[in-house]
Amino acid sequence: MTNFTTLDWIVIGVYFTALFAVAIWAITRKQKDTSDYFLAGRNVGWFVVGASIFASNIGSEHVVGLAGTGFKSGMPMAHFELHAWIVLLLGWLFLPFYARSGVFTMPEFLERRFNSQARWYLSIISLVGYVLTKISVTVYAGGIVITTLLGIDFWLGALITVVLTGIYTVLGGMRAVVYTEAIQAMILIIGAASVTFIGLHEIGGWGQLRELAGSEHFNMWRPMTDPEFPWTGLLIGGSIVGIWYWCTDQYIVQRVLTARNVTEGRRGAIFGGLLKLSPVFIFLVPGIIAYAMTKTGQLEVESSDQAFAAIMTQVLPSGLRGLVAAGLLAALMSSLASVFNSCSTLFTIDVYKKLYPKTPEARLVNIGRIATVIIVFLGIAWIPVMQRISGVLYEYLQSVQSYIAPPITATFLLGIFWKRINAKGAMATLVGGFFLGMSRLVLELMKDDLSGILHTWATINFLHFCILLFVISVIICITVSLLTEKPSEEQIVGLTFGSLTPEQKAANKASYTWVDIAASLVVIAIVIGILTYFTG
Repeated sequence: MTNFTTLDWIVIGVYFTALFAVAIWAITRKQKDTSDYFLAGRNVGWFVVGASIFASNIGSEHVVGLAGTGFKSGMPMAHFELHAWIVLLLGWLFLPFYARSGVFTMPEFLERRFNSQARWYLSIISLVGYVLTKISVTVYAGGIVITTLLGIDFWLGALITVVLTGIYTVLGGMRAVVYTEAIQAMILIIGAASVTFIGLHEIGGWGQLRELAGSEHFNMWRPMTDPEFPWTGLLIGGSIVGIWYWCTDQYIVQRVLTARNVTEGRRGAIFGGLLKLSPVFIFLVPGIIAYAMTKTGQLEVESSDQAFAAIMTQVLPSGLRGLVAAGLLAALMSSLASVFNSCSTLFTIDVYKKLYPKTPEARLVNIGRIATVIIVFLGIAWIPVMQRISGVLYEYLQSVQSYIAPPITATFLLGIFWKRINAKGAMATLVGGFFLGMSRLVLELMKDDLSGILHTWATINFLHFCILLFVISVIICITVSLLTEKPSEEQIVGLTFGSLTPEQKAANKASYTWVDIAASLVVIAIVIGILTYFTG
């Protein structure tokens, strides 16, 4: 990029030096078994767990997209960034059950709670979903970001990113992933925060920003009839998707499973929740700043998605540009590393080990490495497909999570809260809910030719549809479970609230202190404060 100076390149070079120094340290640690390779030996502290959760969540397309949304629409999308309270649920509600069961993956937990069919279902759905959406979107967006930042060919940028990330993920396993993510999270936050602070200084402060951008850009709450961001959909539907993503998806949950105990895992989730509050101010607000600067003539922005890059290249001084560029690269690489490792874990533990249960630990580690290499190649192979996908279909891919999340959320929540839920109820919910969600996706593509209830089903706001599908999934799960036999004691003891032994309850109570409660309340108070402040 012509705007980059020698100082910017030095900063980027320092970032890569630090990153690969940590990666090499992780690689040199012995990976003697699957616990070492896939869960970093279950010996990670809360700071690294929390930073890893945040870095896994924030990809470069996330940064660019949030700033673009802030530029175009203002604050409504902040609802999704305030899912910090849901990250707390992961630590307080879900983690004790996952840790107690000793599982590596979420499908494995479903087998413990229900049966092997539930495990196979979630394994396949997760793997296919990761390859078609997470990997493809991250690699494609990464190629664009690298091209924009460094001015090199799209294919070369995508290949460099995938290969470099793949090398330390394959060789170092989860330990390399979580420790590099700790560095990447800090670089990302510091770099993006500098955009906010300098942008606010250039525009004349917060008060001037509010005046220039207007009250609508600062209003998170849109009418229930709003076609894009109804407040009911954002608050309720967004929470359903959030529980699926933050509390049941392997991509995120694997981070807390690396913790040395429940206490460290919970504190990591609390810290991750605190970090999750930052995108409102370091990604969304810069988009609003860019919008205000275009009104004053201080900034030229070709499109909303160029908002973040425009501030970075036109406003930031030398050196800071390099730091922000390093932050974008960090976001890209951390997301890629996370999805590579999660896919490898799912395939090795839930597919290969399930088919060949007597496989030695050392061989499983090697299978995990081979699986990661294959996934890296799949990511590269999918790039031409992503280049041909239209913008409309890309948007459909992004909304798919609202169609697949409700039955999975319902199954996990009911399975943990109510011991009467059985395997037949779970499978009916997972399969039935999936087909209902996919019917929406298919009919949405044909909506112009539909009428009546089918047209309504295809055109209802996707977040309102998410709420409807969740209610249907809950009804299916409860009805089928009550009409069939009760689950066995082995399927519920220690895995549901109603079946905890006195010893398990005592251990859970001993795993936290008033500090953990106070920190969680602080996160919740900040969430409420932001929801209250941004009302237009």
